[in-house]
Amino acid sequence: MHLEPSPTAGDSLDQAVSVFVRHRGRLFGIAYRMLGSAAEAEDVVQEVWLRWQKADRSAVANPVAYLSSATTRLAINVAQSARVRRETYIGPWLPEPVDTSSDPEVGAQRAEAVGLALLLVLERLTPVERAAYVLREAFDYAYAEIAEILELSLVNVRKIVSRARRHLLDEPRESVDATEHRRLLSAFVSAARTGDVASLEALLAPDAVSLSDGNGMRGCARVPVLGRARVAHLATYRPLWREAEPRLVDANGRTGVLVHRDGWPTVLLTMTASKDGIHQLMWIFSPSKIAAFRHSRSRFTAAPGGSRTAASPG
Repeated sequence: MHLEPSPTAGDSLDQAVSVFVRHRGRLFGIAYRMLGSAAEAEDVVQEVWLRWQKADRSAVANPVAYLSSATTRLAINVAQSARVRRETYIGPWLPEPVDTSSDPEVGAQRAEAVGLALLLVLERLTPVERAAYVLREAFDYAYAEIAEILELSLVNVRKIVSRARRHLLDEPRESVDATEHRRLLSAFVSAARTGDVASLEALLAPDAVSLSDGNGMRGCARVPVLGRARVAHLATYRPLWREAEPRLVDANGRTGVLVHRDGWPTVLLTMTASKDGIHQLMWIFSPSKIAAFRHSRSRFTAAPGGSRTAASPG
């Protein structure tokens, strides 16, 4: 697998486009899970496309292996620099959500591995650990394939994946099914809009936490809010719901709520819940992340070079 391809020989650009488009969902899925950012993942996929154009494709025995390798290694580099940038982020940083209604799996064989809560937990891993975990758990790559992509020994890769799994065992709670998730979320929004604190507390787990991603925006909590009572009172913040129109959306494989005001989206709310109730609320106020979510549904209607063929702005 070459990371620095030689000039093209032996096939046409049309064939190159066909192969790339066939696997683009998988490539985006790998990069997105590694970076937690749709915008950064798109940049990685675009760079892989440029390299694929220049490659000596006649010498590539396994195109999907070549493309997956290039995507993973580039994403590791981006993840390392992203960690430095996020040190200056004001308040909690949350992954950039994607609309999965048109592509529920986002290129993965195991769609559940795209939830925002899991992506946030994956931030605990090093970029290499995250790459190994994503390739194994989300896309079911063989350990030998991962070892070749990461240029590590088979024994080392097995250890890395095992260590990554142990890191992620801190959240053992089993999530509710999709129907119950939607019911809890709808009930939460209804109670929050009417200021019904008692009903909110009944929906929340005792150790509930609320995270708000606004990068210093006014009125956005800059620290995690902990505990059932505090989270319930925060959720009834009147300016948030005044003249608001909540709309259910599909965010990262689960139902979320995109709150509109004057026809414009202002916040995206997602959550995780178990049999104990809602235990994590994630409020995304960042305008750039909301804009990225709205545009993400048109991701697979774009040609490899970036021009859109039938894009819907969302």
